[in-house]
Amino acid sequence: MSMYNYVVRRVGFMAVTLFFVTLIAFAVTNILPGDVALLILGPNATEQSLEALQTQLGLNRPLYVQYIDWVVGLLQGNMGESLRFGEPVAQLIAERLPRSMMLAVAATLVAVVLSVPLGVYAAVNQNEAPDVSASMFAFVGISMPIFLWGLVFILVFAVWLNLFPTGGYVSPSEDLVGSLTRLALPAGAMGFALTAYIMRMTRSSMLEVLSEEYINLARAKGMSQRVIVLRHALKNAIIPVITVIAFQFSYAFGGVVVLEEVFFWPGIGRLTLTAIQSRDIPLIQGCILVVALIYMFSNFAADLLYAYFDPRIRYGGDD
Repeated sequence: MSMYNYVVRRVGFMAVTLFFVTLIAFAVTNILPGDVALLILGPNATEQSLEALQTQLGLNRPLYVQYIDWVVGLLQGNMGESLRFGEPVAQLIAERLPRSMMLAVAATLVAVVLSVPLGVYAAVNQNEAPDVSASMFAFVGISMPIFLWGLVFILVFAVWLNLFPTGGYVSPSEDLVGSLTRLALPAGAMGFALTAYIMRMTRSSMLEVLSEEYINLARAKGMSQRVIVLRHALKNAIIPVITVIAFQFSYAFGGVVVLEEVFFWPGIGRLTLTAIQSRDIPLIQGCILVVALIYMFSNFAADLLYAYFDPRIRYGGDD
């Protein structure tokens, strides 16, 4: 199958997936308990004012009509208006999405910088002390949730060592140094949590490649271990790791929902929690949709990179 056909097929799958995401997001937000009009007007609202607001918001229309109107609005670039903030949902998300993206990208970079060398070193020293230490590190990293790593980083680096602020956000355009110092702890905590998964995949993939016949042939020719590992083994072992890194980026973006609350980071995660607490249906739907799009595009990018690094890969067989 050609790369073009593969891309077209994957885009089609993404479109179908996005359709089901909109259905799920709409269904979930409409089964939440509570009356939106009552939450907006308060418990002292009259029956007439409640009915008037429900008519204004379109809440008394059939659900399928509300869904169709919402999807049509999405296709026109209109995600609705936030019930809590009184601002367009797209504007609220556009303000906060770059902050969450910055945090997720920084955390993924931290994870890659730590995990790939650790995984390679553990594979080269299989069943020795470095390998055992790395495996124990991976076990601890996987066992602890992201928010707990956040609390540990705050306690160690902010409270005990007083090296970084406990949280908050400063725009890089206003104060680059201040922005980086506030990014360090949440990115480090999330990156540390993600390191275990990537490290384990790197180790496993390296062990598989190092047992290949062409690696034994390279050793027989007298090539140094450094050349064998870095020039030959790692090049092929990194292919499945790329997919894991992309998945971990998706996981990191989902993890910001909790971690942003821990570090008072004003991104899409805190926005989502605020929307849920206030039952802001248009904002909840918009946040779910955007997070789902990030997941889909990161996985799509992983598949494209997979094909780029190994042209021998065929998706769905040979045509």
